[in-house]
This record gives sequence, structure tokens and C-alpha cells, in this order.
Amino acid sequence: MSEPSQQFFVYIVRCSDASLYTGITRNVAKRLQMHNGEMAGGARYTRSRRPVRLAYLEAHPSQSAAMRRERQIKKLSKRKKEALVQTINDGDRL
Repeated sequence: MSEPSQQFFVYIVRCSDASLYTGITRNVAKRLQMHNGEMAGGARYTRSRRPVRLAYLEAHPSQSAAMRRERQIKKLSKRKKEALVQTINDGDRL
């Protein structure tokens, strides 16, 4: 059995209606499967907005750090979230 990741990830997914959803997880692939209905779980928000795709990802050393960053991102306007997503698209590809 493999050791679970010690990192937490803050992620943004782009929904089929172009809206953005922000969350945290230890396992990004599993969480995306949940949001897309391939596994049980996922957020109520994304259920009616499938499929979703990963748009942004940040690694954090602890759950508390990831939760702080998630709150910061959720307070941003959509325009600022789009700019954040664009920084990834301009540099490294997900």
C-alpha cells in the first residue's frame, strides 16, 4: 500500500459553463474523478456543470496552509481568478 501524499493541493477547475470552482485535496486525480461523476463524492456545485477540467494547481505543505490559500482565492473576483489561471497557461502546462 502506498503512503498518502503529505502535501495538500489548492486547485481550480473550469466547469462546462465556464465558471470556476476552487477546492483543496491531497489527491488531485481522484478529486477530479469525483467532480466529474466517475466516483462518488464531488461538490454539489460541479454536479450540474460537468465535465470539469483542471485549470490551476498549487502545492502546500499543510492542510492549514492550503485552506488559507483556498480562502484567499475564493475571495478574488472572477477576473482575478482568470488572471491566476492564465499565469499557469502562460508558463508551465498542467
